[in-house]
Amino acid sequence: MQSANSPMLSDDSQRSSRFNLFKRDYKRYEGVPLINIYLLKLLFTLMFLFLSYDSWTHIIHHTGPWDPANSAAWFMWGSCAFISFIGIRRPLRMLPIVLFEIIYKTAWLIVVAYPLYQRNQLTGTPAEVMADNFMLVILPIVAMPWGYFFRTYIVDKRAA
Repeated sequence: MQSANSPMLSDDSQRSSRFNLFKRDYKRYEGVPLINIYLLKLLFTLMFLFLSYDSWTHIIHHTGPWDPANSAAWFMWGSCAFISFIGIRRPLRMLPIVLFEIIYKTAWLIVVAYPLYQRNQLTGTPAEVMADNFMLVILPIVAMPWGYFFRTYIVDKRAA
């Protein structure tokens, strides 16, 4: 004899099996686990919010002549903010932006911040603030679906 609660239990178990963060979604996300999709959407949302505010506030309120290298950096960050808005909706299509972020932050930490840290010259400098922010590069590294990225952008012969 089946209890009155049996259908509810089976519905709950079906619902929990459908919402498994580590389940690969082949229909909507080409086999990328949902955890990666949600982390990417979080990453793109954070990029959009913080980069938009910081970069465009700086650009709009800037007075005087622009330093060419400094202005290029501000406009690059403003452009990344705009592109990250697309990433919120289409995270897998914007993976090259995530790779760009991983490379430039990791390279900067290794080439600029680490030598300053070794010489005890990082503390109290503007580079320390950047290093603290750039240490958050762990989020894009974890969010990146590396297998999908290599299959799609590196190995796929159709992409050529």
